[in-house]
Amino acid sequence: MGAPIDIQAIASEAFAVLDTGSHIAPFSSRLSSLDLDDAYRVTAVVRQMREARGEVVAGRKIGFTNRTIWAEYDVYAPIWGYVYDRTVHSLAEIGNRFPLVSLAEPRIEPEIVFGLAKAPVAGMDENALLACLEWVAHGFEIVQSIFPGWQFSAPDTVVGFGLHAALLIGPRHPIAAAAEIWHRTLPGFEIDLKREATLLDHGRATNVLGGPVSALGHLIELLARDQVNPPLAAGEIVTTGTLTRAFPVAPGETWTAELTGVALDGIRIKFV
Repeated sequence: MGAPIDIQAIASEAFAVLDTGSHIAPFSSRLSSLDLDDAYRVTAVVRQMREARGEVVAGRKIGFTNRTIWAEYDVYAPIWGYVYDRTVHSLAEIGNRFPLVSLAEPRIEPEIVFGLAKAPVAGMDENALLACLEWVAHGFEIVQSIFPGWQFSAPDTVVGFGLHAALLIGPRHPIAAAAEIWHRTLPGFEIDLKREATLLDHGRATNVLGGPVSALGHLIELLARDQVNPPLAAGEIVTTGTLTRAFPVAPGETWTAELTGVALDGIRIKFV
């Protein structure tokens, strides 16, 4: 039998290294009984801690929707975490530049981002989910690992803020006027991720649980079973998971993502 799980103590230890660039040993290496239900209870406590220092929840991120990377991280199912007003930025407003200071082993992930016009509910099909969306954009999620060397279990990733560090969002496109086009193109586009002029990876929309809208539906089902965290609400942002592998980033590098088969802008970021 494993050691008892102290949700408050785990939350406090994780929160203490947030924004410091520091590492701690994975909780799963010390608490063999730690499971995902425990981890999401920690998520709720960390949210309270972040709100107490003035942060406001802006939405959610879904992690490990890309089935092509499950074996790389030894995590075989999607997870989610909160994103906050202090971690979400418009690429235009930050001048396509982002500082990496205080982040722990940061990596870059090109993703599809949605803005919710109204709250979706479990059981909706993809047309109904699209009707809940106000806008769609392409963005970069910057992820980090407070656990050394990106070695962790699935519950660790939830405790570690869903691995979220920042969400950098490109131009937003309204959904309603072209819902049928988005329904057709969002599951079928492709993407190239480049560092400077070097192609690092080629991805497909289908990598993320069959498509970004499908990934959103999966999150809704997860939240419907969650006993401590609320369901999605109107106005929330949801980023749906990396379309390619995640790559380490460093100051001085410029990264771009180019999409084909969907009417979304390519994006660029320079790390400083």
